[in-house]
Amino acid sequence: MKTVDSINFFNKRAIVRVDFNVPLNDSFQITDSTRIKAAIATLKKIINDGGSIVLMSHLGRPKEGPTNKYSLKHIVSELSKELSVPVLFADNCVNEDAFSKSSALKKGEVLLLENLRFYKEEEKGDEEFAAKLSKHGHIYVNDAFGSAHRAHASTEVIAKYFDVNSKCFGYLMASEIASIDKVINQTKKPFTAIVGGAKVSDKILIIEKLMSKANNILIGGGMAFTFVKAMGGKIGKSLCENDRLEIAKKLIEKAKIKQVNLCIPVDAIIADNFDNYANKKEADINNIDDGWMGLDIGPKTSNLFSEIIKNSKTILWNGPMGVFEMSSFENGTKKTAFDIVAATKLGAYSLIGGGDSVAAINKYHLADQVSYVSTGGGALLEYIEQGTLPGVRAIQL
Repeated sequence: MKTVDSINFFNKRAIVRVDFNVPLNDSFQITDSTRIKAAIATLKKIINDGGSIVLMSHLGRPKEGPTNKYSLKHIVSELSKELSVPVLFADNCVNEDAFSKSSALKKGEVLLLENLRFYKEEEKGDEEFAAKLSKHGHIYVNDAFGSAHRAHASTEVIAKYFDVNSKCFGYLMASEIASIDKVINQTKKPFTAIVGGAKVSDKILIIEKLMSKANNILIGGGMAFTFVKAMGGKIGKSLCENDRLEIAKKLIEKAKIKQVNLCIPVDAIIADNFDNYANKKEADINNIDDGWMGLDIGPKTSNLFSEIIKNSKTILWNGPMGVFEMSSFENGTKKTAFDIVAATKLGAYSLIGGGDSVAAINKYHLADQVSYVSTGGGALLEYIEQGTLPGVRAIQL
C-alpha cells in the first residue's frame, strides 16, 4: 500500500483530501475534533519533509449552496492550533484567488480551501471540477476514509490527473484499511460480529458478507424486532420493517446452512412510550405486550452476548444494542462496550465502526481500550461488503 512514507515532499505542494466534517455548535465552535486530530500525522509528515499543503474537505450537507453555517473558515483556528502552524484560508476552491494563494505557498505553509460541497460538481464527480482541483498540487494524498466510498470529484476523479508516483494514501487511510484487513482477511477465530442499529435494510449486505467470515453474528438494536417478527414473535409496537420480513427469514436460513451462530435477543427492556421516563419492564422478546415497545436488549441477552464476546479472538462492532442515548435504555450497549474491552485485554482484536458504535465507545471513555476505532461508518461497511472503495481504487490505479 502506497502511503506518504513512500514520497519525499521536499519543495512539493500536496493537495490533500481530508475529512474535516466535524460537529459545530450554534456558536460555530467544534464540539468534537477527533477527525482533525486524525489527520495531523499525515500533514506533519508533509511539512517536516519541506513541502506545502492545500487541504480540501466537505462540511455537512449544504443544500442551498454557500452558507456561513457550513463554511470551513470556522475550523481554521482549531486546525492551526493542532498543527502548530498558522493555516491560511481561501473562501473558494477553484477561483483566481484560491489558485493565487495555493501557488504562493512556501515550505511548511498550509492552505485550507472552502467547503467542497458548496459546488454541485463535487458530488456529481464532475471531471472539469476535479481537473481544476488537481492544479492546486504536485502530489495528491487521500486521507479521508470517511468519504472514500463516495465517487466524488475530490475523492476519486481527481486521482486520474496524477501519475502513479504522484498519488498516495495518508496514514489514516492506511490504518483504516489495515484494520479492516485484520478483521476480514487475517481473521483469528472465533470471529464475532455485533450488528445493531434501527434497520435491517441498512445491514443486509454486511450481514450476508459476514456470514462467510464470522462464527457468531449478534443482532441488537431496533433491527432485532424484524427478525423476531419474522420468526413468529409478538413484538407489540416495537420498530419493525414489515417489508423486510422475508429477507430476515432468508438470513436466518442462510446462517443455519453456513453454520453461523446468528444470535437473536431472547429478552428486551420494553417501554410504553419512546421516552427516557416512560414506564419500563423486562419481557420475553417473543411476547411483548400490545402498546409496548422494545428499546434495549434485556439482561439474559446481555449475558448471552457477553459470554460469546469474551471468548472471541476477533470482534467487529457496528451499531448499538438499544437507545443508548437515553439512560434508561443504555445498559445493553454499555455492557457490550465493556465486554469488548474485556475481550481486547484478553488478546482479541476489536474494531469499532459506524457512527453510533463510535459514539457509544466515546460516551463510556473506552476508545483507548479497544484495538481500533474507525472514522468511517458507511465507508467501513461498504469496504467490507465490496472489498474496496472508489477512493481506494483511484489511488491504486
